[in-house]
Amino acid sequence: MLLCVTASHKTASFDMLERLSRTPDDVAPNLLRLASCVQGAVVLSTCNRFEAYVEVDEPVTAAGAVGVEAVLEAIELSTGIPTAELDGAYAVHSGRRVAEHLFAVASGLESVVPGEGEIAGQVRRALTEARKDGTTSPELERLFQRASQAQRKVKNVTALGRAGRSLVRLSLELADSRIADWAAERVLLVGTGAYAAVTLATLRERGAIDISVYSPSGRAELFAKKHGITAVSDADYARVASGSSLLITCTNAAEEPVLGPEHLQAPAALTAVGCPMGPSTGSGAAAGSQLVIDLGMPRNVDPAVAQLEGVALLDLETIRLHAPLDELQATDAARSVVRDAADTFNVVGDRQSVTPAVVAFRSHIFALMEAEIDRARARGDEDGKVEQAMRHLAGVLTHTPTTRAHELAADGRGAEFVAALETIYGIAPAESAADEAAASA
Repeated sequence: MLLCVTASHKTASFDMLERLSRTPDDVAPNLLRLASCVQGAVVLSTCNRFEAYVEVDEPVTAAGAVGVEAVLEAIELSTGIPTAELDGAYAVHSGRRVAEHLFAVASGLESVVPGEGEIAGQVRRALTEARKDGTTSPELERLFQRASQAQRKVKNVTALGRAGRSLVRLSLELADSRIADWAAERVLLVGTGAYAAVTLATLRERGAIDISVYSPSGRAELFAKKHGITAVSDADYARVASGSSLLITCTNAAEEPVLGPEHLQAPAALTAVGCPMGPSTGSGAAAGSQLVIDLGMPRNVDPAVAQLEGVALLDLETIRLHAPLDELQATDAARSVVRDAADTFNVVGDRQSVTPAVVAFRSHIFALMEAEIDRARARGDEDGKVEQAMRHLAGVLTHTPTTRAHELAADGRGAEFVAALETIYGIAPAESAADEAAASA
């Protein structure tokens, strides 16, 4: 049984999401160690959500409660957040609802900004990390692979991707009200990951030219060389930061803030990294003013910088409040694609779930048929007409139950066929392999 425990911007506070995002890598391995019924786990952690996708090997009546308890215990062990503090901050999806939820997440339908593009890559990376940690399972593999397929279809056949905007784009659109000439801004980018590359590309689209990069993990030189911008050293970081008119942080290299009042209050260098760094004179803001955009999770910027004179702070929580309303037509079309993809996923899975029972049933019938054919031959069925009739009858007898099993599976009632098979014939699906072996012996 599939289960999803999700805390997102829809259910949890920004502070709770930030705490959950600090140590997400241990949750899946801890889950498998804590609960023997957990067959696999994939954790998706982004700036606006924390989700654990779990396959639980447990009777349907108990799977939900057991799985949720295991997830919460693993989160407490990994993050230190007591289970009681999570009450009301998460939602649970189980069974057939899990696929539709993940497909919607991967397509950007559940994002702060509907249609934002970064989430698709994050979903793929979550599966990659689970593979690396050895925590995935065949059914979770199938689930996440189909999620990527659904996302691509949504992108190709709907206008959601064009209607939605990424968090980076939205944050820079909000900055537009302060900046008249992007080419005049002195920009400092803090971080060198995937978000940094997207941020840099978006800045250049808007006309920004004077861009420097600092990396808390020491990757600034490599990133700067690759993208043709200026690298900032540890020694120059505070001076460049204090002299920049626009600072954008998007690093996950540190758990603590990497930009604080002490950086912005440092004396601005007259020359730093080969560029004049006097008081900011970006044309979109008053002289000496600074705009700080924090795209990090956990937050990269000490909230105290917002108390500094001339400094404005735009963080993810603020950006979220300005997210545009859904463009209903595009969203409706995308949700239709997601529902269809989820239905297909569930039908295929349900059919696979009754396959052992169907095989066991057919093996049982055909074994009886072969026994009767052997007796007929012993009695002198020289022309083979009895054998022909018996094989035709076996085909007729197995056709309707096989068809009915698939129909029940498509309706999510495959367990009824398995139960009926055991009640009427005393056959359990696990016996199918033995039956087949006996039939072929």
